[in-house]
Amino acid sequence: MKFEKPVDYVIIGGGSAGCVLAARLSEDPKNSVVLLEAGGEDSHPLIHVPAGYVKTMVNPAVNWMFESEPESGTANRVLTMPRGKVLGGSSAINAMLYVRGQQADYDGWAQRGNSGWSYQDVLPYFRKSEHCEFAAPDSDIRGDAGPLNVANIRNTYFGLDKVIEAAIDCGYPHNPDYNSGDQDGFGYYQVTQKDGLRFSAKKAYLQPVRKRKNLQVITRAHVTSLIFADPDAQRKRVIGVRFTRNGSSRQIRVHRAALLSAGAFQSPQILELYGLHPKVAEFDGQPYCT
Repeated sequence: MKFEKPVDYVIIGGGSAGCVLAARLSEDPKNSVVLLEAGGEDSHPLIHVPAGYVKTMVNPAVNWMFESEPESGTANRVLTMPRGKVLGGSSAINAMLYVRGQQADYDGWAQRGNSGWSYQDVLPYFRKSEHCEFAAPDSDIRGDAGPLNVANIRNTYFGLDKVIEAAIDCGYPHNPDYNSGDQDGFGYYQVTQKDGLRFSAKKAYLQPVRKRKNLQVITRAHVTSLIFADPDAQRKRVIGVRFTRNGSSRQIRVHRAALLSAGAFQSPQILELYGLHPKVAEFDGQPYCT
C-alpha cells in the first residue's frame, strides 16, 4: 500500500459520520478520497441480526470496550462506553433506535446564537437522509428517498400495548411518530432496520459506493498522529496522516483536508496525541473544556 502522491481527502474513522463523508465527497470523480477505519469489516453475523446487539455490546472484536473513570457524579462507579470498532462505527453495534431529538433543543441552540441549528434549519437534512418506510408521499416532516432506512418495529407486545393504553387512560397522548417534531406521548420506537436486519451507516452510505474508483477504504488502519505543515504556527494546517497497519507504520499526504470523524472519544485523543489539548476553564465552580 503506497501513496505516491497526496490524495484530496483523508477521512479518519469509518463510523456514522465517516461513511457519510466518504459517500458525499467521492460523488465528484475529481476528488480522491481515502477512508481509514481502525476496526474491520462488518462481517460478524451478530452485527446484522437485531437481537445480536446484546452480544456485540460486549465483544472486543467489534467494540472498543471503553470505560469511564469513577467520579462523584456516578457514585464512583465505572460506566461502560460502547463504541463500534468496525465499519459503520457505533451504528453497527447499537440498539438501532432512530431518534431525531426534541425540537425545542434545536431551537434553543439557535436562540443562543448558533445560526443554522434551529429545528426548521435541520429538518431538511433529516428528511434528505432517511427513507422512512411509513412516510406519506407528501410529508413535509418525514423523508422517503434518502439512503438510511427507517422502519417501525416488526413485532408488538401485549404488555407494551397495555402500557400505552394505561398511559392514555392517565391523560397522556398516544404518539405514533415521535420523530414528527413532538416527542410527547407514548408509542413504539422506530429503528434503523430493513427487512428485519440492521441498516447501519455503512450499509446506507458506504456500501452502495464502495466500488467508486476514486474511493479507497482501508480497514485495520489505526491513526497514530497528524502531520502539520508548520507545527509552530498558530493556525495549524494538516498535510498528512500517520497510521499503523499489519504492524507497520505508514502515512498519507493530504492535498485538501483531513477530516477527523473518529468519534466522541477518539477524535480528541488523536488531537491530544499530537499535543493539542483543550483549555480548561471553570463555570459555576466546575471545570469544563473549551
